[in-house]
Amino acid sequence: MTISSYLLVRDPVVGQSILNLVDGERVSLGRAPTNHIVVHDERASRFHAEISQTSSGWSIRDLQSRNGTLLTGNPIESDQLLTAGDIVAIGRVEILFCEGDPPTDPVGVSSSGNGTSTNEMPADMEQWHASITHRRTKSSLLENIRETAGSVPRVGRAAAELCRLAFALGRAADSRAVAKLALESAIQGVGASRGVVLLPAVVANLMQADQQCISAELLESAAASPEPWSVAAIPRGVIATVLSSDEALLAGAALAVVVEAGARGKKEVRRSSISAPVRSGGKPVGVLHLEVESQEHEATPDDLEFVMAVCDALGVAIENLLAREILSTKLATTADENERLKRRLGDESQMIGSSSTLQAIISQIARVASTKATVLVRGESGTGKELVARAIHDGSDRNSGPFVCMNCAALSETLLESELFGHEKGAFTGATERKAGKFEAAHKGTLMLDEIGEMGSAIQAKFLRVLEGHPFERVGGSVRVQVDVRVVAATNRNLEEAVGAGAFRRDLYFRLKVVEILVPPLRKRPEDIESLAYHFLQRFAGETGRRVRTFTPLALEAMLAYHWPGNIRELRNCIERAVVLSQDEQIDLHELALSQLPLSSETGRGIASRAGPFVPTTIDEMERRHVLATLEAIGGNKTKAAAILGIERSTLDRKMARWVRK
Repeated sequence: MTISSYLLVRDPVVGQSILNLVDGERVSLGRAPTNHIVVHDERASRFHAEISQTSSGWSIRDLQSRNGTLLTGNPIESDQLLTAGDIVAIGRVEILFCEGDPPTDPVGVSSSGNGTSTNEMPADMEQWHASITHRRTKSSLLENIRETAGSVPRVGRAAAELCRLAFALGRAADSRAVAKLALESAIQGVGASRGVVLLPAVVANLMQADQQCISAELLESAAASPEPWSVAAIPRGVIATVLSSDEALLAGAALAVVVEAGARGKKEVRRSSISAPVRSGGKPVGVLHLEVESQEHEATPDDLEFVMAVCDALGVAIENLLAREILSTKLATTADENERLKRRLGDESQMIGSSSTLQAIISQIARVASTKATVLVRGESGTGKELVARAIHDGSDRNSGPFVCMNCAALSETLLESELFGHEKGAFTGATERKAGKFEAAHKGTLMLDEIGEMGSAIQAKFLRVLEGHPFERVGGSVRVQVDVRVVAATNRNLEEAVGAGAFRRDLYFRLKVVEILVPPLRKRPEDIESLAYHFLQRFAGETGRRVRTFTPLALEAMLAYHWPGNIRELRNCIERAVVLSQDEQIDLHELALSQLPLSSETGRGIASRAGPFVPTTIDEMERRHVLATLEAIGGNKTKAAAILGIERSTLDRKMARWVRK
C-alpha cells in the first residue's frame, strides 16, 4: 500500500499551507510566482529547489541556488532522500515533509516534524489558542512615554525600570547575563510567578539569523526563574507560533494548573501568560515567556506592552554583543595582519651587511634623522636610496606620520605638478574632483622624491618655495595650503653637470644639498654580497614554500666576482628568480642567470680614462684581451670565467682554441 505524502509550508509572510504530493509530479520551490511553492524570502532564488519522486521515495535537489538549501540544518550538495519529519529550510521559510493524511488545520501539525498527522490540535495547544486575548507586533510604550508618564503612575514606573534596565544591559558581558537582567525586569514589572528567556545556544548562532529563520529546536534556556525551569512545561507550539508570527501574545487565564499548596495539599490555579519575540536585526531570534498566577492578578495589555519593550531592549543588547564580538574578531585579525605587515616592512627596510661603508652610512643616517635638515641621497639605480630615506623617517620624530614616495621621472611636467601640489575640480580636462597632492598627504611626515634630477625647470621654482616653508596653491586653485613636510630627495644623475648645463636650478641644488648621503654601488662593497644573497634566499624561500637552503660554492664565487650593474635590485631579482626555478636545495651557477650588461663606466670614454690614451684595435682583439684578463684574474678557472663572461664553457673553449691557432 502506497503511503501518501504532503508538504507543510511555514512561511512567515503568508502563514502556513499544505501541498499534497502526487505520484510522478515534480514540485518546484522558489521566488518566482510560477513555482508550486512560492518562497517569500529575498534569499530565495527564482527557481531554488525541486522535490521529485524516485524509486526509493521522494527526494529534494538544490537547483544551484544562490544561498543554498538546508535539510535538517545541513546544506544540500546532491539529491537527498526525504524521510518523515525532515525540515527543508530556504531562508526563513520551512517546508516540513510529512507522510499520511494531511490535517484539516495546518496549525495542528506538531512543530517537531515527526510526521504524525492529525486533524485535531493537541488539547493544551487548543486551550492556549482559545485563551489568546491580545496580539502585538510593536510596543508603543516608549513612543508615548512623554505624554503618559506624568499622568499614569504605572507608566512612569515602567519608564524608570526600562531606563535602569538599559544601563544594566549596557554593562553586561554576554548573552546569558543580558537575558537574566531582562527576565528579572520583566518578572518584576509584570508581577509574574515564573518566566524563561529562550535564545540560541551561543551568540555565534545568532549571527546565522541572516541566513535562516531561527526555529524552536535551536533555542535553549538562557535564563529562567525559578532555576531550573523545564521548557517542556510551556504548551507545545507556543514558541514556534511566536517565532513564525513575530507577534507578542497575551493569553488569558484559561489554563487550569494543579500546584502544591503546602500542608493543604494541592490546589488548582489558573495562569495567564505573555510570550514575546526577542528581535535582532529586525527578525525574531528568541522568545521571552512569562506566566502570571490569576490569584494575585491577571496579565493585562499594559503588561504585554511592557514585556515587548523589555524584549526590544534585550534585542538591542544582543545586537550590541554581536557587534562587539564581530569588532573584537576584526580587531584581532587586523592586529595580526598589522604585525605581519610590520615584520615584512621590517624585512624590506632592513639594511643588510657588515661592510665599513654600510656602517658609515648607518651612522650618518642616525646623526641626520633627528634633525629637520633636507637630505639628498645619491647613488646608482638599485643601490637602496629609498631604503635610506625610510631609515631616516623611521629614526626621526616624524615616524608616526606618513612616509610618501614619488618618482619624479614617471610623470610629465603638468601631471607632476598636480601630483605634488594637488588640483581643484575643473583645473584641467579630467579633473572631476578636488585632489590633495603628495605634499598634503605627507603632512607631519616625510616626502621622498626619487629621480629629483628629472624634475622640469618650470616646476622647480614652485618646489623651491615649498622647501623654504612657503604655502602653495593647488593647480587651478586660489586657496593657500601650508604643510609641515620633511623632504628627502634622491637621484642617480650628476646634478653638478645639470646645473652647469642650465637644466637644474642652482638655488634649488644648494637648498637640497644640506646633507648629502652617498650610497655606493654593490660592487664597491663586495663583502655585503653574501649576506644580502642569503637574506633574499631565506625571504623568498619562505614566501614560496620552496626548500632552497643555500648556494653552491661556484654560485657564491660567481656572485662575488660579478659587477652587478643593477646593484641590490638586480641581486634581489636574481635570487627570487633562482628560488622560483630551483628544483634542488642548493642554487647553482646556471640558475642565477647573471646578465651581460656592461657598467656605464666600462663603455667609451670610461675605458679610455682608466687605460690611458685610446689605441684603435679590432673587436676580436679586444675580446681576446678581455677574456684572457678575466682568466688571469680568477686563476685560470675556465668554468668560473665562462659564468662571469656570460657564455657557455664550450664557447670559451672554442674561442681559446681559435686564438691559439692564430
